[in-house]
Amino acid sequence: MKPPCIVMVQFILPALRVLVTRELVEKYGLKQTEVARRMGITPAAVTQYLKSVRGGGAVKRVEDLREVCEAASKIAEDLINPKATVESTLEGICKICTTLRSKGILCEMHKEVLPALRGRPCNCQCPLHISKQIGE
Repeated sequence: MKPPCIVMVQFILPALRVLVTRELVEKYGLKQTEVARRMGITPAAVTQYLKSVRGGGAVKRVEDLREVCEAASKIAEDLINPKATVESTLEGICKICTTLRSKGILCEMHKEVLPALRGRPCNCQCPLHISKQIGE
């Protein structure tokens, strides 16, 4: 069985890396090697994110969501700011997960990854679906 977290790791996190990488290069003017160092990834991975070889498919799904773009910008800003903490970066990633859960997007993607869930009620603890289940 594949939990909804798989969707975050396989699809959303790479898409987020695309958005953050683009911002670090385009907005902050960092070289790819510096982006790689700050993000803790290889320069080759940075190149792949910039060319959307990695994460490109999911980017199309999330880049229109204001909350995701704002969180990606905040993460990029944190990576530029020497006073920012690792915790604030992780908080940004968790915020994206929460947003995608609350909008039901994570559920939709989860059903794509795990077809056995199609036609069944969502059970991935999305606040939107929890409230429907308890009749609010």
